[in-house]
Amino acid sequence: MNTLALAFRLARRELRANLAQGFAGFRIFLACLALGVAAIAGVGSVSTALTRGLAERGQEILGGDVDVRLIHREANAAELAFLSKGNVVSRSAELRAMARTVSNDKQSLVELKAVDGLYPLYGAMKLAPDMSLGRALALRDGRYGLVAEPNLVSRLGLKPGDTLRVGENLFELRAEIRHEPDRVGDGFALGPRVMIAEAALPATELVQPGSLVNYHYRLRLPEAMRDVPSIKAWVKSLDAAFPDAGWRVQDRTDSAPSMRRFVERVALFLTFVGLTALTVGGVGIANAVKSYLDGKREVIATFKCLGAPGSLIFAIYLVQVMALALAGIAVGLAIGAAVPFVTDRVVGDLIPVPAALGLYPGPLLLAAAYGLLTALAFAIWPLARAREVPAASLFRAIVAPERQLPKPLYIAVTAATLLALGVLAVVTAEQPLFALWFILGAAGVFALLRLAAAGVMGLAARLHGRSPEMRLALANLTRPGSPTPAVMLSLGLGLTLLVTVSLINGNLSSEIMKDIPGRAPSFFFVDIQPDQTDAFESFVRGTPGVTKFDSAPMLRGRIVALNGIVADKIKPASNAEWALKGDRGITYSGTPPANGKLISGKWWPADYKGPLLVSFADELAKGLGLKLGDKITVNVLGREIEATLANTREVDWQSLGINFVMIFSPGPLEAAPHTELATVTMDEAGEAALERDVVARFPNVTSVRVKEALDAVNTLLGQFSLAVRVTGLVTLAAGILVLAGAMAAGFRGRARDAVILKVLGATRARVLGIYMREYAALGFSTALVAALSGSVAAWAVVSLVMEMPWVPLWGTLALTILGATAATVGLGLLGTWRVLSVPAAGTLRAE
Repeated sequence: MNTLALAFRLARRELRANLAQGFAGFRIFLACLALGVAAIAGVGSVSTALTRGLAERGQEILGGDVDVRLIHREANAAELAFLSKGNVVSRSAELRAMARTVSNDKQSLVELKAVDGLYPLYGAMKLAPDMSLGRALALRDGRYGLVAEPNLVSRLGLKPGDTLRVGENLFELRAEIRHEPDRVGDGFALGPRVMIAEAALPATELVQPGSLVNYHYRLRLPEAMRDVPSIKAWVKSLDAAFPDAGWRVQDRTDSAPSMRRFVERVALFLTFVGLTALTVGGVGIANAVKSYLDGKREVIATFKCLGAPGSLIFAIYLVQVMALALAGIAVGLAIGAAVPFVTDRVVGDLIPVPAALGLYPGPLLLAAAYGLLTALAFAIWPLARAREVPAASLFRAIVAPERQLPKPLYIAVTAATLLALGVLAVVTAEQPLFALWFILGAAGVFALLRLAAAGVMGLAARLHGRSPEMRLALANLTRPGSPTPAVMLSLGLGLTLLVTVSLINGNLSSEIMKDIPGRAPSFFFVDIQPDQTDAFESFVRGTPGVTKFDSAPMLRGRIVALNGIVADKIKPASNAEWALKGDRGITYSGTPPANGKLISGKWWPADYKGPLLVSFADELAKGLGLKLGDKITVNVLGREIEATLANTREVDWQSLGINFVMIFSPGPLEAAPHTELATVTMDEAGEAALERDVVARFPNVTSVRVKEALDAVNTLLGQFSLAVRVTGLVTLAAGILVLAGAMAAGFRGRARDAVILKVLGATRARVLGIYMREYAALGFSTALVAALSGSVAAWAVVSLVMEMPWVPLWGTLALTILGATAATVGLGLLGTWRVLSVPAAGTLRAE
């Protein structure tokens, strides 16, 4: 019988015996592997379900097969004729406005949407009470209807039949919006949705020349043209017919690109958190394999005495380990496949993205590959060591454990497997560079923790406690088979991840809720008409409590080309991609902004009348590869204008003041229809009164309270942080499993030590005190290293990547250190409690 066949035969026999014992020695192995695989498979399955839902329900999310959006202006007769030829076109206008109650003067910023009778082309509006949208918005008894989201109804204390003022028109609240089919495609919203009939919009007087209005033309193409190639061909013909229209065209194949990118990026990060959990579990795998082989010393020694070669020993136990790994992976895959269904059932109402529930082989196969490579990488080392140990050493191992390294071949195979694991993660990631940095960071922390474990053991060997209990506790940290390296690696990695996330989130929340409000204005006021500017400024400055007023003309423009190269062909740096996506706020000025510092070039004279020049944000100019003298083409109101880059300036975006990526020299933009943007800084006590008075006197002006906007951002940040923390807890759970496995692996040695101590007169309390000191020192050391490495990682992200001021959160660090110490002591004692009850006679006879 050849070696491989014999190895399978013997492995099958041992597995059968192990199965009869309930996988004794491999429960931690299976749990670690299943947990990590389940995390990766679950995140991947949820992500796929969400992105597939966005794709499959693209028509409903977009509101049509194609959506054509214009800013500031409606489509002209020729454009509308082309859009309508053979297609069904639904028109809507979307803008921000102020809604105000008539009964008690409460008000709120709202996302206003005026729709025609064809809306929605796909999907269905759901209202409460149940009625058609047309009936809810219709003109009745001289007044149009209005429907609103429930949060506006509760915020303003409304009920059906109440009157609400929007702009200069009064509306009757007819129903609450329960479901708006294309809401997901609208992206981030500052206020609740309010919908009115298109015919009612003129009476509001909100639409003025230059007002920030998005006009949508959603198309339902003929059934024969709804396949993807036909849609792409139609969009191409539209661009060819009107190359300078300045509209943004989307089709159902990518109905919500910003939401899709967000889902994919969150999933990418959470997948790597899951991979970290799997890596932590790898330590448990190695411990479990080592513990299992320690229990098989007599069997392995007998094999070797009977002439079994080392290769046969290695093959027998490798087959067993990988067979059990497949079982653990199968459990993990089953759990991961169920995660989308459980998530949809538990928190489905909180997720705005529609999920296409199902079983997706892609993420499951990827998770299985991660699991197999992890099991192989962490099992080879202990298996290779057992292969090389002589039979006599195996018999002596109970009192003199061997510490030799495996042969170079097995070290190389282990390294190659770990490398394959990293390559798989990078190759399959949507953002390979992010994946590479994440893996390098995790590897760095892993190496740091291993060095820290060696340092702790070395320090413990040199320290001499004053009491016998302390001396024995320190000795336990350095004894052969000590759990110190395993515990510090596993718990340390999980704690480092949680510390990093907590500190980043804490710094962002501190910046958003404490630091930024101290520098930011109280209000943004938009859509101020040029003929209202003087009156508006005079009115606001005359309000008690106002300390600062700034204003600037504002238009919307989209960068269409740089130096004659169309924007779609440009490959900018990752931090500058957003500048080429969609429309940007632009302005013109004869004087440089007070809050901007010139970095390169010179500002034009105040009375400049020459060819159009532009000032650009310095960081973005570098990201786009721009230099002084380059040409920038921007589409404004359907007209393309070209300007020469005259200077670059530093922009403090965190001040939330009036800042623009592009500031043009006076000239063509002065004659274009535009509005004024204003910021007001004042005492918080007077904000509500000022907002109420402005809305009453200038109904077309929309106010945005900075505090409310920051609250919305902070809420999103908190939700993301919660998702990361929940996934991070999987990593910590894997670390706890490793700790439990380390305690179980050392049970025999600890039982022998406890018996000897009790025979020598030690009470249970003194033995317990030794273990408490050991675990406290181990937990404290692990938490200290994790706090340090997590702080460094968080500082690098906050200071170097986000370029924000760093605030050390001592409370978070103290809580981490104390919590980890307490958890290590508690779990350690729980794992060794049985040691105190082991009978002395049986243990001494066995030795």
